[in-house]
Amino acid sequence: MKRKILLVVSTRPNFMKVAPILARMRERPELFDTCLVHTGQHYDALLSDVFFDDLDLPAPDHHLGAGSGTHGVQTGRIMAAFDPVLIEEKPDLVVVVGDVTGTMACALGAVKLHVPVAHVEAGLRSRDRRMPEEINRIVTDAVSDFLFTPSHDADDNLRAEGIPEERIHFVGNVMVDSLHRALNSLDESTALEDLGLQPRGYAYLTLHRDFNVDVEDRLRQALDAVERVQRRLPVVFPVHPRTRDRIESFGLQGRLAQAPDLRLTEPVGYLDSLRLQKEARLVLSDSAGLQEESTVFGVPCLTLRPSTERPVTVEVGTATVVDLDADLIERKTDQILDGSYKKGAVPELWDGAAAGRIVDLLAERLFI
Repeated sequence: MKRKILLVVSTRPNFMKVAPILARMRERPELFDTCLVHTGQHYDALLSDVFFDDLDLPAPDHHLGAGSGTHGVQTGRIMAAFDPVLIEEKPDLVVVVGDVTGTMACALGAVKLHVPVAHVEAGLRSRDRRMPEEINRIVTDAVSDFLFTPSHDADDNLRAEGIPEERIHFVGNVMVDSLHRALNSLDESTALEDLGLQPRGYAYLTLHRDFNVDVEDRLRQALDAVERVQRRLPVVFPVHPRTRDRIESFGLQGRLAQAPDLRLTEPVGYLDSLRLQKEARLVLSDSAGLQEESTVFGVPCLTLRPSTERPVTVEVGTATVVDLDADLIERKTDQILDGSYKKGAVPELWDGAAAGRIVDLLAERLFI
């Protein structure tokens, strides 16, 4: 008898992780009956709909409509809306990905109704519990039955927390599956031409983390650093709605206007983001996904955070954690431009086949 699988998405990074898993499961309809649930945590079309299109994701079977709010409000809304879906669909397994609020909320909702949970991208730790995502990761891993890890440091973290070995499965980075699939379509993106950019002639910046943009002093520090970088080469900055709101509320629009080579755009879709990364001279970002994608592309990434839950991007890949230290960012930018920055490599099993390994293991374990 086939197994009913609920796959949960909440925000943009989730879409890239679920898309290849859903595709592999739908290639085996004799085994899996899939159902896609969108929590609605990203409710802006610029942050959601365009990614469904770029990734060929089907419309969700259920949309929970969580919307915005504090972490507690979002968690409560999602859990309350997810319960009826669980009761209606009666799944054999709930698959959650990443570390956002919807991931933790749906994992908790499932286990409270005695539904097994698989966590994709399990075991990552920043050691900074001030980050809400760190709490989400710890809680989700603690209640999950299948823990699919992207790197060996994640395996070690889970073992140190007492997770039984039989629940830990090193499968590689499923987000790279979506990246590999998209490579053949990157020539459809006209992002460089539209912005008048030359390959390797610009930096690509994203900034959206609450600890960077919700605190005026830190947002000012970020702009200090960006102003220095744009003196060396143009900086392309797709502005997240949250970041735009904070720039306006803190009265910082004038700072941006005085930076002649800082080029602001609306948020970009998946293909445009990949092409802008692939062709950049360097990436500056507080995004977890961009740390990984730039590592696959071999493009230097200056990680605008005090810590990272993806140390493999620093130890093996092309990333360096610089927080918002303008002097350090300036020095690293100069190293990148003069060719003395590290080269990096692609981590083990970041090969575009992680989803297949996940689905193969579930096919084996769910039919014992």
